[in-house]
Amino acid sequence: MKRSWTRTQFWKSDWFVGLVVSLLLVLASGSSLMQGAERIAYDWGVRLSDASPSDRVAVITIDDQSIANLGRWPWSRDLHAAMIDLLKRGGAKVIGYTVFFLEPQLDPGLRYLRDIIAFYDASDLPQLPEFIPDPGNRQRLVEQLSELEGRIFEAEGALDTDRILAGSLEQAGNVVLAMPFVIGAPQGEPDTRLPDYVTRHALTRIGGDLASLGPDLLPLPTYAAIPPIPAVGPLALAIGHLNAYPDVDGSIRSEPLVLNHYDTLYPSVSLLLAARSLNLGNDKIEVLLGEGVRLGRLLVTTSPDLQMNTFFYGGSEGRSPFPVDSFYDVATGKIPPEKYKGKIVLVGATAVGIGDTQVTPISPTMAPVLSLAHSVSSILEEDFFVQPSWAPWLRLGLMLLVAAYLVAALPRFKAGPAAGISVALVALMLGAHVGLMTTQGIWIQFIAPLSMLVAGHLLLTTKRFLATERGKLRADAESADSNRMLGLSFQGQGQLDLAFEKFRKCPMEDSMQEVLYNLALDFERKRQFNKAGAVYRYVSDYNPEFRDVKERLERTLAMEGTVMLGGGGGALDMGTMMLKGGAGIEKPKLGRYEVEKELGKGAMGVVYLGRDPKINRVVAIKTMALSQEFEDDELVEVKERFFREAETAGRLNHPNIVTIFDAGEEHDLAYIAMEFLKGKDLSRYVKQDNLLPLPKVMELTARSADALGYAHGLNVVHRDIKPANIMYDDEKDELKLTDFGIARITDSSKTKTGTVLGTPSYMSPEQLAGKKVDGRSDLYSLGVMLFQLVTGRLPFTGDSMATLMFKIANEKPPNPLELRKDIPVCLAALIHRCLAKDPAKRYQNGQEMAAFLRKCAATLNK
Repeated sequence: MKRSWTRTQFWKSDWFVGLVVSLLLVLASGSSLMQGAERIAYDWGVRLSDASPSDRVAVITIDDQSIANLGRWPWSRDLHAAMIDLLKRGGAKVIGYTVFFLEPQLDPGLRYLRDIIAFYDASDLPQLPEFIPDPGNRQRLVEQLSELEGRIFEAEGALDTDRILAGSLEQAGNVVLAMPFVIGAPQGEPDTRLPDYVTRHALTRIGGDLASLGPDLLPLPTYAAIPPIPAVGPLALAIGHLNAYPDVDGSIRSEPLVLNHYDTLYPSVSLLLAARSLNLGNDKIEVLLGEGVRLGRLLVTTSPDLQMNTFFYGGSEGRSPFPVDSFYDVATGKIPPEKYKGKIVLVGATAVGIGDTQVTPISPTMAPVLSLAHSVSSILEEDFFVQPSWAPWLRLGLMLLVAAYLVAALPRFKAGPAAGISVALVALMLGAHVGLMTTQGIWIQFIAPLSMLVAGHLLLTTKRFLATERGKLRADAESADSNRMLGLSFQGQGQLDLAFEKFRKCPMEDSMQEVLYNLALDFERKRQFNKAGAVYRYVSDYNPEFRDVKERLERTLAMEGTVMLGGGGGALDMGTMMLKGGAGIEKPKLGRYEVEKELGKGAMGVVYLGRDPKINRVVAIKTMALSQEFEDDELVEVKERFFREAETAGRLNHPNIVTIFDAGEEHDLAYIAMEFLKGKDLSRYVKQDNLLPLPKVMELTARSADALGYAHGLNVVHRDIKPANIMYDDEKDELKLTDFGIARITDSSKTKTGTVLGTPSYMSPEQLAGKKVDGRSDLYSLGVMLFQLVTGRLPFTGDSMATLMFKIANEKPPNPLELRKDIPVCLAALIHRCLAKDPAKRYQNGQEMAAFLRKCAATLNK
């Protein structure tokens, strides 16, 4: 019997679903949503691409530091003139100034001076000497009037900052200025023509006829522009446009190298800077309409409207790939101008509130001057992304192939092979997108065909599931009895989460209430109060009056909010608390100590304020979750070492060492109860704006050295001396060293603690090398801390751990006298001895170092 082709079968067929999806995605391929997705894929390709920026580009930024020190924006133009003079003396090849000079700067004093000059010229004062009969008085008046004229005109010249800037531009002869154009199609003729000093920089070598090409093959049109003021514009080496053209999502990915202003083509600042750095004039810049721009021997391939897809270079650790210096540092001589010899120097604003920032593929807030640096480098290094003329045809071909796959091939495969083929096609397109961008600099828009493939596959798979798999799933569904039995089995094995998952698949009835109630009790026994609360809530939704579910739910909710005091390793589980007949909750305990509150977090764990109820003594309790920090095979050994080190530290009895009262272990937490200190650590005094007086620094360091000398005499080495481990109460003038033995406990950790404790900046060379250390290593660390407390900086810093370790092991520390002039020579000598690479050349004990410190401090009072 021949099968009839019904309308219902037509709509249900897989090939028809594939065809509909394909048509919808083809129609949506030009939508803003799809174009936005294409741009996101483009940004990822840019981030994954790697290239070295031009070493000829440097940036000087008008940053927050410059604004704070040189005054509010806008600045007087003599500041810009001074910078141009500096860069010229330093030998800069070409200077790109992104600050617009669009209006004259008229100082109020200059206006008054010019009024005075006008009044003087119109008055009879110049002829006054003629009416004085005495020759001597007449000559004296002539001289005074002449000196007055000279001073007035000298003052006018000093206040006329536009003239000062013009003089600097003329003397430098290598400054490229920027001007803004307004992008948009003109409706008629311009209101005013651009001045000659702008039009002479227009491009004249044009390959193609502007009149014969369509608008898609012409540079972006503009209908207005604001040139630099006549006082400075004619003296610039060149003037170019500084216009960003946002993409469909508002991001800046490309730069128009050429703009069309009433059929006259004007170059961008980046194009002019690249040309002048190569000693090329505008006559060597050739515009290839619809293709790109030729710059001498460089060919910059662009989009048809002459926009270059800029290569944005990635920097390391969030830093700019280009040398970036503060305007203030250069202006004050901190950075010598010779640094910029032979460079393309870009000057522009990055300070908050000055100008707009741009969203680029590598940064959501990039200043225009930094974006310009990427553009200049892209031109010079020929690093840019190209969309070939055949790219749209390839994209269309891929969409047709995907449509054919969805309509004709995918319906023939089973679910497994279909998923494998679709995943392979997705990986192929993604790989092609990334590979072409990272290796060839070619951008093909693969997102539309890729979206068509993913959407079509998911819809067809969903349709198959709904049409053919639903019945099978119903037939194979677990029965209520099997789910209950599995749940009870999991509960018996202690797998409570799996048990709850199975119980929820059972119909809720009276018999299940008891089962779930017992499960919640098991969660409570494990101190998992949030999960117990979820089970009680599940039961309560069915029967809120069942047994004491209501009271237990309220109690677990109260415990949920305080289930952890603090967070991370060493947090105290509130399951240690005791309940008083359901009426309230006692304070949590560690051993015999009541925990009052969290004081803070350290690398080793959480620190709590506690109280010993037997003698009502306030203590600080430091905790450490050893089971989280160490592997199982080393946990037993570490616990033994923990208590051994705690016992050793507990024997220390010195007025400058914190007293250890007790150590113990409870609920997977090791803890040490110690003397509670009200002061703060010395780390707040290592910043240059908050340094302690030298006598105080030397006395505190001497006390620390005394304490270390005492500990070393008992064969106890601290191993982690740093400002954060020295507490100081300035009201009582009391100093205490803390954390004896903690660094040794964590030496063998293979997890995060081992990488945090030890503080590499303060570690001695022998400690970094993994050699056996003694008390002289602590004295080295104390010397590093003294250096920091005195100068406000560390003796050794590095961009990476390897760099820092190399400097500590091999380089000489800087001389403190070069960083702070009021340091006594004896203190500098003491620090130098403490930081000796060879332990034998350091102080051999803390008492020796303390004695020398106090002797040196005595010289401060003489």
